[in-house]
Amino acid sequence: MLLLATDTSGKHGSIALARGNSDGSCDVIEVVPLAGGTFSAQLVPQIAALLAHRGFSKSDIGAFVVASGPGSFTGLRVGLAAIKALAEILGKPIASVSLLEVIALSAGTQGKVVAVMDAGRGEVYVGEYEVAGHSAKVLSEQLLRKEEAWGAVQGSPVITSDRVLAEAARAVGLTTSVIEPVDAGVLAGVGWRKIRSGDTVSPEQLEANYIRRSDAEIFAKKSY
Repeated sequence: MLLLATDTSGKHGSIALARGNSDGSCDVIEVVPLAGGTFSAQLVPQIAALLAHRGFSKSDIGAFVVASGPGSFTGLRVGLAAIKALAEILGKPIASVSLLEVIALSAGTQGKVVAVMDAGRGEVYVGEYEVAGHSAKVLSEQLLRKEEAWGAVQGSPVITSDRVLAEAARAVGLTTSVIEPVDAGVLAGVGWRKIRSGDTVSPEQLEANYIRRSDAEIFAKKSY
């Protein structure tokens, strides 16, 4: 099955074409980077160009994989809106994947693990997962101050693609694995396993996993 995967969650993003195989494996055909700040202008034209470059049309796509968060509010909204529209037009399923879940799976560590991403503003996204084989059950996902995070995850191995966070975790004695940065190609592999197990959503059900509240929500709460 031909998969289209997108990640517009961060300063930089990517799109990928991949082939999901019947044995559960996933072969990445090509990954195309997206420059941050212009996702709304780039995303759909880049998808069309990638399909054409590889000799496909949008009707060849069998399913979509999309990074649902956490990350940039604007970037995630752009990415999810594009995939919702394409999936609705084509009548194809969507695998919604948390980046924290991908990080948790990428180190190959089994059992309880903690995935960590830099959230800016002196904060980190922290996801606790129970990994069994190639699946990860979410135990919790939260936003914590950096000084609070390491105390909250004591006892579980930490997995991250951020070397600065890895050094901070090791400095307080935590077992830490550093993985390569996640892109849409890596996302496709996790998404394919979800698709095979029936863990998909319709365009109407697709939602962002922000974890952090928007500035509007924060300021509205402070005004009371």
